[in-house]
Amino acid sequence: MTQTRILVTGATGKVGGSVVTQLHARGVPARALVRREADFPEGVEVVHGDLGDPASLETALEGVDSVFLVWPFLSAAGASDVIKMIGKRARRVVYLSSAGVGSEKEKPGEAITMFHAELERLIEASGLEWTALRPTGFASNTLGWAEEVRTTGAVRAPLARLARPLIHEADIAAVAVQALTTDALLGARPLITGLELLTQERQVALISEVIGRPVRFEEVSLDEAIEQMKAAGYPAELVEAVVPAQAQMLDNPEPVNDEVERITGTPARSFREWVADHAADFR
Repeated sequence: MTQTRILVTGATGKVGGSVVTQLHARGVPARALVRREADFPEGVEVVHGDLGDPASLETALEGVDSVFLVWPFLSAAGASDVIKMIGKRARRVVYLSSAGVGSEKEKPGEAITMFHAELERLIEASGLEWTALRPTGFASNTLGWAEEVRTTGAVRAPLARLARPLIHEADIAAVAVQALTTDALLGARPLITGLELLTQERQVALISEVIGRPVRFEEVSLDEAIEQMKAAGYPAELVEAVVPAQAQMLDNPEPVNDEVERITGTPARSFREWVADHAADFR
């Protein structure tokens, strides 16, 4: 497959930023969509636009063959117009979805799975070539603990025994790059996972080991956790979907597979490796 140029949305985020970096390292022309000024490796083209304003994407999509799509909103409102705009210029879209879509745990009304499912449906119906990546929980979400770790040496959170196969953003990006630059994942919805199930308590212990100082896990109730997240500014709809869904994973954890290695040829990175890559955030 011959690529001309790839537009990366969410380019200032963990996954999108890693997609830009990996494409650039391969010599694939990458164009980063941003809403404000941002730094990228020399040679990466930066364009301004906003997925909330489809008309602003017209210039960004000029000469683009494929799009890596990260949807930044908690509903699918406006997505149809964005996908139509992409379809006018590009021929392929790789969408960052979620492992919760299509799983047995998915229930009508769950905020996160609902909008991802609708985006997948719209993309599949668009006539574009497509891939929908379905990763498990992001290791980068534990950066939400970083300030507590730095200032108190403790993580106060619910569900100490909650075990998840957290995935490194670079592994998600590596799969995305395969989907963007080859035909191997056309029409696929790969479930991609981290290397192993680790409880939240063990995640905190690994952070402690890597940064070389004590960090303890202090378990709080679900109700307290919900109120803390709301007070921190997280949308109520998101909080009330995420926390109960996580509680359900105590007895029904996410699966672990080797799809990252099968697709990319390299095993998924461990959570310890992820912490080592982000140790400065916790110190």
